[in-house]
Amino acid sequence: QAQFVESGGGLVHPGGSLTLSCAAPGSILSRSTMGWYRQVPGKQRDLVAAISASEITFYDNSVKGRFTISKDNAKSTVYLQMNSLEPEDTATYYCNPSTYLSGTWKPTGSWGPGTQVTVSP
Repeated sequence: QAQFVESGGGLVHPGGSLTLSCAAPGSILSRSTMGWYRQVPGKQRDLVAAISASEITFYDNSVKGRFTISKDNAKSTVYLQMNSLEPEDTATYYCNPSTYLSGTWKPTGSWGPGTQVTVSP
């Protein structure tokens, strides 16, 4: 199965910024919607942003106006620019090809290792 590798996480103060990267295999970005998900221990993994093959974007209300998803097909990389970070954004972040089905986003690929984002004073 296709492998995705996330990077760019770290420790940042509230109000700070980080940019996450997701290395995707082959030409998947040109034919699939890609999503960024996050998960905290004990809770489900939820999508926070998605970008379609034609670069239509979607954001969860919790990150709208603060996060920006983008991609570079030539580099096979999806990005998540995160600004005005809040402690509530602390989570492990993952990328995955995704589809919107029956009112919810569904991951369709295998999970990578994720990258940890910690927002703390």
